[in-house]
Amino acid sequence: MAKCPTGHSQFGQQTTKNTLRLVSNYPHKPDDDILRLLARGEEEGMRLLFAAYYEHVCLTIARLVRDPHTAEDLAQEVFFEIWKKRTQLRIRSGLRAYLSRAARNRALNHLRDRRTSWDDAEELERTETGDPSAQQTLEGDELQAIVDAAIDALPEKCRVVFVLKRFEHMSHQEIADTLGISTKTVENHMTRALKLLRARLGPWLK
Repeated sequence: MAKCPTGHSQFGQQTTKNTLRLVSNYPHKPDDDILRLLARGEEEGMRLLFAAYYEHVCLTIARLVRDPHTAEDLAQEVFFEIWKKRTQLRIRSGLRAYLSRAARNRALNHLRDRRTSWDDAEELERTETGDPSAQQTLEGDELQAIVDAAIDALPEKCRVVFVLKRFEHMSHQEIADTLGISTKTVENHMTRALKLLRARLGPWLK
């Protein structure tokens, strides 16, 4: 079994917090430096990559799969795959873009493994809207938490399409190609997602 540079046989065999502590003090290096180290098969390159981009990969996946523990597991799989292919990597789009794509694909594969049918008719989930006091004011972090919760509460297919559009900046055609659906279905999911978000967030945004 391949051994990863964080000191255990697979990333998933050590908790994320412990792993992050191992690399949290690593200085950020330019992508080219990290890639050169990886190309030489040096563990230092993997530690630097993990320290620089783990949180970004986790967040990208978590937006799609919702469950934080699943997101951590899938993120670790992304890095483990990179470690296995470290000497064959050919990355020209920049590490952040490459890892975003790898994270997105890993999350979508996970959803497909659960046999999500993107063209199935789905009932809209009821979303309970809070009734904030007129005098209540929210700090930026509090409002962001409410927005995040509203996105998490979307039906899965709506949420995935919404995240790919708004956070991954994919076009309707790119989303359609990625999910194997029509652009019309993408538009329908986006319309539904925005309608649900407006209903849930309206009182907070007035």
